[in-house]
Amino acid sequence: MATLARRPTELGFATRKLEPPPAAPRGRGWADQLPRRNAALTRLALTAVVASVDLLVAVATAVAAEALYHALLYTGTGVTAPNLFLCLLAATLFVGANLLRGDYRPADYVRLRGQTWRQLAVWSVSFLVALAVTYLGKEGGETSRAGVALFYVAGFVAIFATRRRLFKLAQDMTAPGGVAARRIFLVGFEENINEFLSRQAHGATIVGAIGIRDDARTLDDDLALAAASARVLRPDDVFILTPWSRTQVVDDCVNAFLRVPAQIHLGPERVLDRFVDARIDKIGALSSLSLGGHPLNPLEIVLKRCFDATAATLALLLLSPLLLFVAALIKLDSPGPALFTQRRYGFNREAFRIFKFRSMTTMDDGAHIEQAKANDRRVTRVGRVIRRFNIDELPQLINVLRGEMSLVGPRPHAVAHDQLFERKIALYARRHNVRPGITGWAQVNGLRGEIDSPEKIRARVEHDLYYIDNWSLPLDLWIIALTIFSNKAYRNAV
Repeated sequence: MATLARRPTELGFATRKLEPPPAAPRGRGWADQLPRRNAALTRLALTAVVASVDLLVAVATAVAAEALYHALLYTGTGVTAPNLFLCLLAATLFVGANLLRGDYRPADYVRLRGQTWRQLAVWSVSFLVALAVTYLGKEGGETSRAGVALFYVAGFVAIFATRRRLFKLAQDMTAPGGVAARRIFLVGFEENINEFLSRQAHGATIVGAIGIRDDARTLDDDLALAAASARVLRPDDVFILTPWSRTQVVDDCVNAFLRVPAQIHLGPERVLDRFVDARIDKIGALSSLSLGGHPLNPLEIVLKRCFDATAATLALLLLSPLLLFVAALIKLDSPGPALFTQRRYGFNREAFRIFKFRSMTTMDDGAHIEQAKANDRRVTRVGRVIRRFNIDELPQLINVLRGEMSLVGPRPHAVAHDQLFERKIALYARRHNVRPGITGWAQVNGLRGEIDSPEKIRARVEHDLYYIDNWSLPLDLWIIALTIFSNKAYRNAV
């Protein structure tokens, strides 16, 4: 039977006669709504505080960096009008962009995962736009390049450090029972409510729950009780926790709560756990639940492609002596070609031929390919060195110029391995939604080499999907830097 519970721990489904919900005390008016309105005002204040702190930190750091730079190299403070204009504009654009993107909402702000790269991308774009406006407006005549570069680095470091400090405050305020937490009311079937309660809800306090019976004869009574209880508890959000396949029950629940002044949500289905960016989309008059689309928008695709083509061309020109030297060593070390190709799956699972320096005595490319192992006898003397330092992958710069690969992206596996992993790992196929890369987020985190357990390929896929969902040009630059300088990028080479 339906049971009212003001706290999740009180949720029960004892069989008893339905009773009306407690009546709201008369004459209180505004006081009735204080918990809800105070929480909403606190969330708004928290958003304003974080945005203001970002703005003040960026401006203060810019002024301090300019003053320090000129104090060390010149005389005077060096805080000129063009410098001040540039830093104010960059800071304002940064805060404005975050406000438009919703990055100051407490529910999103208290999760640090993915924040660094997203904020670095916004900061970089804001900084470049401010530079362009300053240059076009002829306001940058007295702005030193070294001072501007110092402002860019110091500004982001200061913002990031301040955010780390504010994170704990925001997390405490939006924790269950916190003054800024959203108030949530649950209604639905017992098993669905219990499943929801087992999950961690960031920035939310569950103020009540009503279980409805899976019986059409009693559904109206249960929903009337649930809606009346919600009006007393005054939640910010109501979650309808029934399977989406039960369309009539869902419709009845929605109709019952349309008269409750709260935002209505359909409870999460299991399929949504697989997609981080699921959203409601409209195509003309048609509404749909979009589970996933192109990882990059058209502008990002053009930007990434231009960067790939430019950087690959420069790399080939600069590294051509090294490439010729390695090719000669391979020919002298063992019989066979210096280069070989192997079929891989690329964007949209389209097959292409990847270029590699030959590092083994074999050049397998069939239905069965044995992975290289530690102390593998098939690896040549030169091959062991070039595999250790990732030099065997450099010919793939040709694949980048041909548009088959990117400099950074999920590493493509041999077709035989690809087909095997695709059957065993959920969402593995999402790696084909972007071009594969010469290096990637998984590789610079030490996830390279032999895959001899499900945990290893699962960890690699998780890192690849994180990269796809959080792509930015600064992230690509960071991965390239780590590929060259980080010890992790050279681990597990076989």
